[in-house]
Amino acid sequence: LAVGIILVAINPYKQLPIYGDAIIHAYSGQNMGDMDPHIFAVAEEAYKQMARNNKNQSIIVSGESGAGKTVSARYTMRYFATVSKSSSNAHVEDKVLASNPITEAVGNAKTTRNDNSSRFGKYTEISFDQSYQILGANMRTYLLEKSRVVFQSENERNYHIFYQLCASAMQPEYEHLKLGRSQENNLLFT
Repeated sequence: LAVGIILVAINPYKQLPIYGDAIIHAYSGQNMGDMDPHIFAVAEEAYKQMARNNKNQSIIVSGESGAGKTVSARYTMRYFATVSKSSSNAHVEDKVLASNPITEAVGNAKTTRNDNSSRFGKYTEISFDQSYQILGANMRTYLLEKSRVVFQSENERNYHIFYQLCASAMQPEYEHLKLGRSQENNLLFT
């Protein structure tokens, strides 16, 4: 098993003008090291290796809560959509991440460091055709913190879905669930 390029990125907690189409085109076709370290340099290297060696490539995005992992993955998908000139270039990352609101409701919770912290991992597989254009993508999620269902640390919350369901408890379609307000369910909703 060989490990390739490692990029350490820091979330500036604000928008920077370093992720637009002009920057994508600047990194497209460049060799690793010819340009400044960037998520687009990593994506370009993976794309070239896939095209050159006809082998699957992996990009692992890792970090602490709030580090910007989802945003980095989104920039990578946009890079692939742009450089592959895919017909699905109409924001493929939006299509792939369209399930995020549902996924986040079920798998995100409030922690002391992040009000919308992912408590699960994501595996996104992007499929390309023989001309290296994007065919589609598949996102798999897996829950990492099952313990959060029955226990939360001080100043933290359970998964968002429980609060959303309780907030909707008075809706006629949810009456059969016999839900109460979140404050009434102290065991699960502290």
